[in-house]
Amino acid sequence: MSQQKVQQFREEFRQKYISPRYSGPLHFSLTLGTTSLVIFICLWMLSDVTVWEWMTIPITFLYANLAEYLVHKGPMHHKTRFLGLIFQRHTKEHHSFFTKEETTFDGTQDYYAVLFPPVMLVFFFGFFALPVGTLIYLLLSPNVAFLFVFTAVAYFLNYEILHFCYHLAPDHWVSKLPFMKNLRKHHTYHHDQKLMSNYNFNITYPICDWLFKTMYVE
Repeated sequence: MSQQKVQQFREEFRQKYISPRYSGPLHFSLTLGTTSLVIFICLWMLSDVTVWEWMTIPITFLYANLAEYLVHKGPMHHKTRFLGLIFQRHTKEHHSFFTKEETTFDGTQDYYAVLFPPVMLVFFFGFFALPVGTLIYLLLSPNVAFLFVFTAVAYFLNYEILHFCYHLAPDHWVSKLPFMKNLRKHHTYHHDQKLMSNYNFNITYPICDWLFKTMYVE
């Protein structure tokens, strides 16, 4: 997609979906503040954690990395009957707003095209973290439950921050960090429309891309 077509799509997207009252920094702060509060509460509720209970963190982390990979590789890039909106929002819109050649924000209103909407926070906490955490609380232990929710929410926040950083300008100081440079490159390849349906589905750390041999390296 040419630069002119990308800019045209961006203007149409902004007019159609982004309210003039929308604030990108406020959206980012809401995500950061809400998730940080949940993380703090989970850590505060821990008591006399055993070695085995601490294992909840790496297990949940790997589970989240796999979930990120499968959801991205599946409904986000292949239209399904009940999850067509996710496909539309990601493949049709996000990948038209940001291409391999045009990866960066034009302004703070463009944060809308990267950050999950606030309703996703309600969905994630209310329909995933809280019910699963409650089940673990009843079946295993309170510590395991709080460590699970802590890790899941921290992973969600990590996802949002990293994805946000990938779309900052290349000369931004964050983009120049050694680890960020490699992760950004991994994600930029995914925004090549010839590659996006087959490679680089991990947004955070390409563990599953490496494991399932879907990592594209130029």
